Amino acid sequence: MLPPLKRPLLALNFFAGDVTAGFGPYLAIYLLSQLHWGPGDIGFALALGTIVTVLIQTPAGALIDWITAKRGLLIVSAGAVGMAATLVVLTNWTPLIFAAQTLVGVSLAFVGPLIAAITLGVVGHDGFTRQTSANQAWNHAGNVAAAALAAALAMYGYVTGVFVLISAMAAGMIVSACFISPSQIDHEIARGGVAERADGEEQPSGFGTILGDRRLLVFAASIFLFHFANAAMLPLVSQKLSLGGDTGTGIAFTSACIIAAQFVMIGMAVLCGRTADRWGRKPLFLLAFAILPIRAVLYTLTDSSVLLVAIQALDGVANGVFAIIFLLVVSDVTAGTGRFNVAQGALATLVGIGASLSNLLAEQVVQYAGYDPAFYFLGAVALIGAVLFMAFMPETAAHALANADGRTRPGRGPAS
Repeated sequence: MLPPLKRPLLALNFFAGDVTAGFGPYLAIYLLSQLHWGPGDIGFALALGTIVTVLIQTPAGALIDWITAKRGLLIVSAGAVGMAATLVVLTNWTPLIFAAQTLVGVSLAFVGPLIAAITLGVVGHDGFTRQTSANQAWNHAGNVAAAALAAALAMYGYVTGVFVLISAMAAGMIVSACFISPSQIDHEIARGGVAERADGEEQPSGFGTILGDRRLLVFAASIFLFHFANAAMLPLVSQKLSLGGDTGTGIAFTSACIIAAQFVMIGMAVLCGRTADRWGRKPLFLLAFAILPIRAVLYTLTDSSVLLVAIQALDGVANGVFAIIFLLVVSDVTAGTGRFNVAQGALATLVGIGASLSNLLAEQVVQYAGYDPAFYFLGAVALIGAVLFMAFMPETAAHALANADGRTRPGRGPAS
């Protein structure tokens, strides 16, 4: 009989749904419609937080591997996001908005990896797939609830309500984290296994871990291109929807896009939880990749708000699968190395670089060529990434490999 799911982790992920998304598309709408910023400045503002996350992510992973005060650090990080959201509400001064984005960038470098590490430390490797899938389902449910409230607030004229809501969700994260006893967390398991190499040599750094394993190297390139193609799509659709409208309408439509995608993500979380060990990680991630160029082309075929929201629902397939498969692949490849969090941080750095370039370059394409060429550009990047992943990424799931050819779990050292 399977052990029960850990309810404090589910609650933590419910409230984290809105927090880990950052200000993202809501900030884009707010800056465009309320403060009348240009696309280039909006692109920089959106990229700023991600750039900071990029700089912090890998050392953050190493710190998470090392410290035992994981719950306390998570509480501090969630509180910082809440403070930044409040700052956006209180000011329209550009340097302070940039400061808020910077604070969010630092905090989010820790929040996601800390939740993953705490989950692994509480449930262990055997329960990780099931708990992670359930965590993601609750995470998406939290996003649905937050987006619905944001839409209602915006339609009633409270255009800054979305940022107050993020602060409230951060407070919910803090309360949920307090229900996780530090004694429940096995810190050795939370970092993926042993802490030191048997020969006493120093463990490789985050990027050294990636470069030392061909599977992680290919996976790193793939997820970089995945987020390069994907990150700018929702902000661009949000801006396209808000053209000629007011801030409240733009936020409401953006919330509708998020809700549509999040409902699909809940289904994807359930699917991955039931099939990721049997089918393997690779076919599921290929499904996520295949959706991106389809979305990009469909966005160019209509200006209808209803149809654009429906197309955005496909984002639920791509991001719903990625959120789970990312953690499972990293856990597979780093099992027994003690480098789960530092590898997670290094890979997340590449995710951040891809997202930053996506926002910066896509907004520039919009400024000089329009929305349709920007979507075509993002779709082409997605196709390149899908081909790379399909051709060079091996399967990492133990059960899928065993079912396919009777082999045992791959070795824990670098792949040849």
